[in-house]
Amino acid sequence: MDPDLLHAALREGTATLEETRGLGPDIWLHKNASGTTPLHTAAKYGRLSLVPPALLTAENLLLKNASGYTPLHHAFHADTAFAFPEGLLTAETLGTRSNSGYTVFHIAAANGHLDRVPAALLDSGRMLMNTDLGNTLLHEAAEAGTLNKVPPHLLCPDLLATTNLSGETVYHVAALNGHLDQLPADLLTAEHLLARTPAGDTVLHAAAISGHLAQIPAPLLVHDHLILASKAGYTVIHAAAETGQLKAIPRERLTADLLLTRNEHGDTPLHAAAFEGHLDQVPISVLTPENLAVRNYESATPLQIAVHKGRLDQLPPEVHPKPPGVMDRLLGKLGLR
Repeated sequence: MDPDLLHAALREGTATLEETRGLGPDIWLHKNASGTTPLHTAAKYGRLSLVPPALLTAENLLLKNASGYTPLHHAFHADTAFAFPEGLLTAETLGTRSNSGYTVFHIAAANGHLDRVPAALLDSGRMLMNTDLGNTLLHEAAEAGTLNKVPPHLLCPDLLATTNLSGETVYHVAALNGHLDQLPADLLTAEHLLARTPAGDTVLHAAAISGHLAQIPAPLLVHDHLILASKAGYTVIHAAAETGQLKAIPRERLTADLLLTRNEHGDTPLHAAAFEGHLDQVPISVLTPENLAVRNYESATPLQIAVHKGRLDQLPPEVHPKPPGVMDRLLGKLGLR
């Protein structure tokens, strides 16, 4: 059988044991233009039962395609590694790196298949292996939402506080992707959730920006934490107002003092909420004429922004602008007002 036809049959699931039984290494290990062998394809699509057992060797499992991926990378991505004899899952075969620095361990972590890795190979040192971006296995799991598949003893503060090349801890990555709820509650401490990236962003910033502030423990959503600013002057409370996350903050903490905090442009969270359409998450007691008349450095008020954006239905009727009287309309037509 031609190697290209074998690739196609493996992808489509039309290959049979009778057709593949007599195929030798010259077919199974033949690399196409992308450096991919039929062995790679069989691993990717769960067809390893069609591969002659004699070809399932450590040497063949280390064959790389043009991207540096081995059959084991594909198998752990597709959860077909169960078809390999456990003796082939070694530190060497699982530790081989793709061109971007991804080991099979990283692929297993990202896809929730660490349970396929021999337990003896998973220790704290292994969890800290980095990709070219500095991501550890825990960073990959935090991004993919598979932290709940990591052995519990490896979810410890020291490992979760490890940073990648962007200065993001595992907590930051989990918050950005909405997966903080996969971590035990006792690990969500102020020490780790207020840690900053080089840009000054805390985990609270990451959660607010991405719309996942509800995953932050309520005791940490207090005034002093919510007004923390990044180096660009962006506060947690401004981010929450923009992304509709004010509802995640205990209502009694949404005070005028908090919601009138200014950023580097003079905007308050009320300006941000008015612009994005989230004034309905602001307590009525804060939506007063005085607060809605606060001007930013461009002299715009939250009320003006709400009017311009058509958000008046989110404001109490008593603060709505009064329609102009007859004299006002006449002066307007004459260009005198």
